[in-house]
Amino acid sequence: MEAKQSPVLGRKLFLYATAFFSGMSVMAIELGASRLLAPYFSSSQIVWTVIIGTIMIAMAIGNVWGGRAADKNPDPVRLYRRLLLTAVWTAAIPFAGRYVIAGVSGLLALFVKHNFLVWASLASCFALFVFPLMLLGTVTPSLMKYATESLDDNGRTVGELEALGTIGSIIGTFLPTFVTIPAVGTARTFLIFAAILAVISLGFFITRRKWVARSAVIALVITAFMFLPFNYSFAFWEKDLTVEDESIYNYLQVKETEESVILSTNVAFGVQSIMMKGGGLTGMYYDYALAAPLMAENCEDVLILGLGTGTFASQCLRYFPGCSVTGVEIDEKIVALSREYFGLPEEVEAVVGDGRAYLTESGMYDVIMVDAYQDITIPFQMSSVEFFTEVREHLKPGGVMVVNMSMRSESEGSINEYLLDTIASVFPYCATVRVSGGTNLELFATADEDGFARLEERTAELAEDDPLAGIMPRVQEQLQPVEGGEHILTDDRAPVELLGMRVLDEMISSELESLRVQIRENGIMSLLG
Repeated sequence: MEAKQSPVLGRKLFLYATAFFSGMSVMAIELGASRLLAPYFSSSQIVWTVIIGTIMIAMAIGNVWGGRAADKNPDPVRLYRRLLLTAVWTAAIPFAGRYVIAGVSGLLALFVKHNFLVWASLASCFALFVFPLMLLGTVTPSLMKYATESLDDNGRTVGELEALGTIGSIIGTFLPTFVTIPAVGTARTFLIFAAILAVISLGFFITRRKWVARSAVIALVITAFMFLPFNYSFAFWEKDLTVEDESIYNYLQVKETEESVILSTNVAFGVQSIMMKGGGLTGMYYDYALAAPLMAENCEDVLILGLGTGTFASQCLRYFPGCSVTGVEIDEKIVALSREYFGLPEEVEAVVGDGRAYLTESGMYDVIMVDAYQDITIPFQMSSVEFFTEVREHLKPGGVMVVNMSMRSESEGSINEYLLDTIASVFPYCATVRVSGGTNLELFATADEDGFARLEERTAELAEDDPLAGIMPRVQEQLQPVEGGEHILTDDRAPVELLGMRVLDEMISSELESLRVQIRENGIMSLLG
């Protein structure tokens, strides 16, 4: 058999190393795919399902192909050529990926009227990742062919190869998440694992004295790109960003204008936090949420679940002097940005952790703001009746909860209807207000029957020169009572991402319709100018 002619392949150690690093690369590419797609399509369970499903399809095809190819021609040169090609393709993803995503999404926008997010993420995933992962799928069946010397040790050999591949996959899961992506970013993570595959291929070709020069050049070029100072940007149409970075949880983008400093945690879905340089109101949902301290009997202790860069926290300190503010933010890098670029006051206690976990162990508060929902990425554990019950238990008498919903819809069975019904089943007094100029919906909930009357009274007492006097009358007048219904989210059943996707789909379809009309009337070339 040809496989036994290679001195390297004559030692199973090299086969095991190939299985190990190939398994590692599969998971690294999968995690890299999630980070590459997230800024454009969110990091929701839906997008993860698309990624995992696509990868499994690719691996299954690769398994069949690899097994048949190894039986037909058991020459390992073919396998290591495929690994080398995988390395080249993987290394190209950081440079071509964003353009592929933009191109695929733009093309689909012309034709897809429903479930755009699913179809665009699926098509992008297929275009970028099916081919290299299909090639990696050929590794295991090929190695089994090369490593099997007799039926006597076939089971042991297969088990060892599978074990090494699995161990590699485990390391390939943790290493990008906790080391390479936070340390050097998504782009260089792709390059690191591309270089590993290239070096493995080079090691084989050196022993065969074939393709040595080509594989050496490829390995050196990929390795060189890892250390070259190239600027990779997810938001490649943006210029003069103050910060573009990645954390364990998010893509992070800080942009400074003459009037404000803005944080975005994705490319496609707008602003996550904002600070006005003049110290005034933002014109966004944070201003509306300031009605909660006016509703509460007292405003001594405020808890924010989803601190972000602390816009609401800073406003509470400015407009309600003497209050104590604690903010919980799961992303440590966002907390660091809040201090460095957004002027988060030192008086604000910023806790890094999960909002619900912190709430469970915390004390009592006058105001609790839930601001953890971002597009369709809604933590299910912070949307259930159990969670809102826990919020109520941590409110002082006369306390108020305010929830920022980043999307709103009038459709029956929408995420808004589910959240409103769930909250209304816990709090007897609830009302909502639409945020003008955006898609946000603010919900206020309390167990105090005097809460909304208190808002009306205190709004009327605001001085004319008080900045809140410009916004609070509008909030108070536009409040819509929530009666509640049968749509209750629980810890056991909270399909928040599917529900959110329906709303997002409505929003995207509405935005794209004008584009389709332009194309129908003026042709596709009209988009170019």
